Amino acid sequence: MHVTRRSLEDQIAEYGHRLHNAGWVANHDGNITVRLAPDRFLATPTGVSKSSVCREQLIVVDGNGQVVSGSSKPFSEIDLHLYIYRHRPDVRAVIHAHPPTATGFAVAGIPVITSMLAESVISLGAEVPLVPYARPGTAEATLGFGKFLDDSDALMLSNHGALTYGSDLETAFLRMELVEHLAKIQLVARQMGGIREIPSGDMQKLLASRTNAGLGRAGRARVQNDDRDLATTGVKAHG
Repeated sequence: MHVTRRSLEDQIAEYGHRLHNAGWVANHDGNITVRLAPDRFLATPTGVSKSSVCREQLIVVDGNGQVVSGSSKPFSEIDLHLYIYRHRPDVRAVIHAHPPTATGFAVAGIPVITSMLAESVISLGAEVPLVPYARPGTAEATLGFGKFLDDSDALMLSNHGALTYGSDLETAFLRMELVEHLAKIQLVARQMGGIREIPSGDMQKLLASRTNAGLGRAGRARVQNDDRDLATTGVKAHG
């Protein structure tokens, strides 16, 4: 079904408001883009609160991040969005936000895991990778991305926030919602003695189900008994 540009503009404004109302952005935080054409992307501009962003403020950028429509400047993380679009042709919407619990994990250097809940594996895949820190708006910011994009539909950015993406804005938003939900569960489980993950064999079956249902790429299950991983995440494997 064809979606008009006007409809996409209205959706970006709506989801910007929803990000703010959920408490996942503050000040001028967060940004949203939608693919209009292979080399054209509708985007929120820099310096605008998502609480009040409206369709008239949106801009269109090309694949190099240059403004081709609108009077405002693009946000500093535009290259992160464009990198995802280049490497994932299936993606049509990208959201960046700072959901507090998940971002707290990113600041602490702890990845948010999906292997606590079967539903999360189906929705997000094998993991939500933690991308090494790079200063926002620099060329280095995309260097750690490539190895994660094939297997993951959400990323945590060290000392920064979260990126989620999908076939439309609703999918990208719900993935952001799930990342924050998982982070809250993970935090509680850590406080109660640790996390018991889904057995590895079941993880592989869940990932296969995800692929068969057309919900995304399966990815590779995280190695649950890696002592280095357990030391940094506080995750307890089954056993």
